[in-house]
Amino acid sequence: MKVLVATEKPFAAAAVNGIKAEVEAAGNELALLEKYTEKAQLLDAVKDADALIIRSDKVDAEVLDAAKQLKIVVRAGAGYDFGLLVMAVRGFYNGKSGSELLGKKLGILAFGNVGRNVARIAKGFGMDVYAYDAFCPAEVIEKAGVHAVANQDALFETCDVVSLHIPATPETKQSINYALVGKMKKGGILVNTARKEVIDEAGLIKLMGEREDLKFVTDIMPDANDEFLKFEGRYFSTPKKMGAQTAEANINAGIAAAKQINAFFKDGDTKFQVNK
Repeated sequence: MKVLVATEKPFAAAAVNGIKAEVEAAGNELALLEKYTEKAQLLDAVKDADALIIRSDKVDAEVLDAAKQLKIVVRAGAGYDFGLLVMAVRGFYNGKSGSELLGKKLGILAFGNVGRNVARIAKGFGMDVYAYDAFCPAEVIEKAGVHAVANQDALFETCDVVSLHIPATPETKQSINYALVGKMKKGGILVNTARKEVIDEAGLIKLMGEREDLKFVTDIMPDANDEFLKFEGRYFSTPKKMGAQTAEANINAGIAAAKQINAFFKDGDTKFQVNK
C-alpha cells in the first residue's frame, strides 16, 4: 500500500522519520509531498495513493475524485490546552493574589479523547471533575473517575470552570449562550479550546458586561474588531490554536496518524473515524 504524506506546512524531520518507520515496518510504501504550492501538485500526487496523511491541508471532492485508489485519510492534528486555565485563576499573572485549582469543580462538555485527557490533567491539580456528553453513557464517564451529570445545564450550574470540547455542528453552533453561561456561579471561568462557532458571542459579550465576575479564555484567534478585548483582566485569547503547538505534539500526531493507517489496513480499525 502507498501512504502519501501531503503537507503544505511540513512535519518536523523527526516526525517524518517516525512516520516512515511505522509505515515501512508494516510493509507499506511512504511518499512525501511537502511544501506544495499548487493544488494541482496534490491532485497529481494522490492519483496512486492508498492512504493520505495531512495536517491542515484540505481534502475536498476534487481531491477525492483524483484519488481513485484512496481508502483512508488521516488528519494529524489535535490538542488540549490547560495552561489557559492556570493563567486565568492566577489573574493573568497581574501580580495580585489569584486562587487555587485544588478543590475547584471542573466541568467538561463532551467526553471524547480530548475531554478525557483534560480530566486526567485536572485530577493532577486536585480538581473535582464533572462531565456531560450526549453521546457517551454516564457509566463510561463514571468508570473514568469523573462525575456524570444529566445535561449541560447541570454542568454549568455545578462547576466553577467549564471547558468546551464539542464539535461545531448544526446542533452545537451558538449553543454556548447568554442563558447557559449565565447559570455559572460567581467567579466562573469558561474555557473554549473547541471551535469559535459554538459560542454565541453577542450573548456572551452581553453577559460579561453584566457580570464582572466571569472570565473567558480561548485559543481561538480574535477578529480585528474583537469586542471581548474590552474585558481587560477577564478575557484572554491566543493568536492561533495553541493546544498542539509543541515539538512533541508535531511528532506524536504524525506517528499516531501512521499507526492509525496501519491498523486500518491490517484489521479494518476505524476507531477514530470522523467522516463516513
